[in-house]
Amino acid sequence: MLQVSGIAKSYGKKTVLRDVTFSAKQGECIAIAGKNGCGKSTLLSILAGTLKPGAGQFYAFGQDIFQKPKERERLIGYVPQENPLIPELTAKDNLRLWYCNSRYDMKEELANGVLAMLGIPEFLNVRVCAMSGGMKKRLSIGCAVANDPPVLILDEPSAALDLVCKEAIRKYLLTYRERRGIVLITTHDEDELRLCDRLLVMKDGVLTEAKPGVHGDELLALIR
Repeated sequence: MLQVSGIAKSYGKKTVLRDVTFSAKQGECIAIAGKNGCGKSTLLSILAGTLKPGAGQFYAFGQDIFQKPKERERLIGYVPQENPLIPELTAKDNLRLWYCNSRYDMKEELANGVLAMLGIPEFLNVRVCAMSGGMKKRLSIGCAVANDPPVLILDEPSAALDLVCKEAIRKYLLTYRERRGIVLITTHDEDELRLCDRLLVMKDGVLTEAKPGVHGDELLALIR
């Protein structure tokens, strides 16, 4: 259902990504691990449409995502490392911007849906500039899935978060997978790695698949 092939990216003489190729099917969660600066975030930015590739193709559910930006908006939800929210607005007002064209009712989602699962009603009237990192991350995920995309891309979603926030995100990702969504996540968190069906390792811009169950010192050896 998702096919990435031959993705390459360079900045001048520096090659960041080299022929990155992988696929994913519905209900699958794939982790990408690697050292800082190895190209993980660059790859996710390309797939999410915030950065242009030097070469390669990206198909999701039969659609050429690089050639059809409207299809990307419909099919892919993206949660970057950086906060994408408007800091002067409250959580509620940020959600209104994302849910204005959604087929879902925001009030219903806050009461019984994904927004409730993420605990967003607890800080609904707090402005983003006054939120903790965990609140911002949970709100970012809530905004990213406003249109119920079948593919969710997350760049280190639980980095520097407390255990309560991590658990809220983990529970949501489990539910998302059960609904046959595809999750692509960069992470070094052991709990998130255990959540994933497959592990891809990025090293010097090259992506390779690791054997199932790799963690701890064995994973460190792969990414060094």
